[in-house]
Amino acid sequence: MTNAIRISRRGLIIAGGAALAMPMLGKGANAATTLRYGHMHTPNSIAGAQAEWFAEAVAEKTGGEITIQIFPNSQLGKLQELAEAVSTGSIAFSHNTAGAIGSLYAPFAAFDTPYLYRDVDHLLKVTDTSGPLMQELNEGLVAASGTRVVYGFYFGTRHLTTNQMVQNPGDLAGQRVRAIPFPIYMATVEGLGAVPVPVDWSEVPTALATGVVNGQENPLNVILTANLADVQTHLVLTGHTSAAQMVMMNDDVWQGLADPHKEAITAAAAETRARASDEMQASETSDLEALQEKGMTVVDEAAGLDLSAFRDKVTARISQEFDSQYGEFYAQVEAIS
Repeated sequence: MTNAIRISRRGLIIAGGAALAMPMLGKGANAATTLRYGHMHTPNSIAGAQAEWFAEAVAEKTGGEITIQIFPNSQLGKLQELAEAVSTGSIAFSHNTAGAIGSLYAPFAAFDTPYLYRDVDHLLKVTDTSGPLMQELNEGLVAASGTRVVYGFYFGTRHLTTNQMVQNPGDLAGQRVRAIPFPIYMATVEGLGAVPVPVDWSEVPTALATGVVNGQENPLNVILTANLADVQTHLVLTGHTSAAQMVMMNDDVWQGLADPHKEAITAAAAETRARASDEMQASETSDLEALQEKGMTVVDEAAGLDLSAFRDKVTARISQEFDSQYGEFYAQVEAIS
């Protein structure tokens, strides 16, 4: 089936050599299918590598009947554009922050609330697609945007990088710090004490090099693999947000798959989620050491970092803006053990 076009209530899904490169198969059909997966990360990062692991697992479990083609480094769009591309069906998959997915269905942004999770195990239980909280929100996401989350993996814990010594929120007064351009991240950076500047990830290295922003915040693996040590001198271990990246899939594509293909994707998702989460946790110590070897000054509690001050200020800022909207969600997260 080449150059076929199907119009859905959410937009266009184009098959064969075009956007999705996918014939919309009927239940139980068997045919070779290629699906596109776009994301913003470098292939050598764990977030980038896990997309390849997922593609390999899907190909293996479907006997090559489904091929997933990966487009890293924001080739297919910026954060917002990638989320919208999955919604319209111009690509089948992307991984993104929960806050970005919140632009399609607002409750999802709550998953990226700073200082929300007790530890990584707690985060993974909360973001498990088989769990009741995620199932409920996934149903809302499908209804609102025509997308679903097929898995979420531990993306790391976000820390601050700057070009100056920072030990408490007051040290960031007047400093311009890049924020992911969605409300919960803007509020988090403001809570840290800085002036939040919305910049898409694809533009961050240039923004740092040219002084458009003075700092940014990301997990250690991203800081390392994006070579941010080349343009930032200090790594401030605020540990303000532990996060999962959510792998989104267009729901029309999902519904068009044969049941064995759905089962294969579900199994590949579970394997990739576990592998990526384990790899990210295992890498955190070595990534920190590598950043020190590259010359970054690490600011931790031994170096005078006032973690309590950061936690208190960020929590107060988030509470001010989001408790009324996400209070029930926070209570449900707290109850998950």
